[in-house]
Amino acid sequence: MSFIRKVRILLWKEIRSELQSKEMLSTMIVFSLLVVVVFGFAIDLNKELMSKVLPGIIWITIIFAGIFCLNRSFAAEKQNDCLYGLMLCPLDRSAIYVAKTIMNLLLMVIVEGVTVPLFFIIFNYPGPQQLGLFVIVLLLGTYCFMAVGTFLAALSSATKAGEMLMPIMLIPLIVPVLLSAVIVTKDSFGLVGSGTDLFLKILVVYGVVFTVLPMLLFDYLLEV
Repeated sequence: MSFIRKVRILLWKEIRSELQSKEMLSTMIVFSLLVVVVFGFAIDLNKELMSKVLPGIIWITIIFAGIFCLNRSFAAEKQNDCLYGLMLCPLDRSAIYVAKTIMNLLLMVIVEGVTVPLFFIIFNYPGPQQLGLFVIVLLLGTYCFMAVGTFLAALSSATKAGEMLMPIMLIPLIVPVLLSAVIVTKDSFGLVGSGTDLFLKILVVYGVVFTVLPMLLFDYLLEV
């Protein structure tokens, strides 16, 4: 059985589990909408200032929703030692990581598809001037976030205080992603800046590194 087929089987398991419970996606959407509404009532800025502030607000919301998603991503496997059952299956253990990362990415893309347009509606902002660049940085930044976050979620799931430990380990590691994503997002809003290509390259390199390393180390992580 090929590696891609193994990932597809595990991913389908994740999708079926979420479709049956609808627990994680619905909670993430409600949480994100509450954050959008709170920011909408708390901030009242003109259009020029909003273009400078809104990228940061969008990414703060994404980070908070993503941390909630990551904290729950291995919750099912912790029950009745289901993770050990997956480890006994005749498949590459890195396929578990890839399937989890793709599932978390799908959940985040759905949440962003609901909440990001709502930001522009509530703040009465016309939207990014470079829509293509905005979509690219949104997807690329989210993938980098989920790639490293899924690995750390698996690492912290074996501890009793995993839900508190995971954000403590994650936030310092995603600082380059957050800074690069905010800067590129500002550029997509039409703010004059320099080095946008450099920050996009940082996101690409970060995504590649934190895809390869977890795949190589995930087998050892499960043995810990």
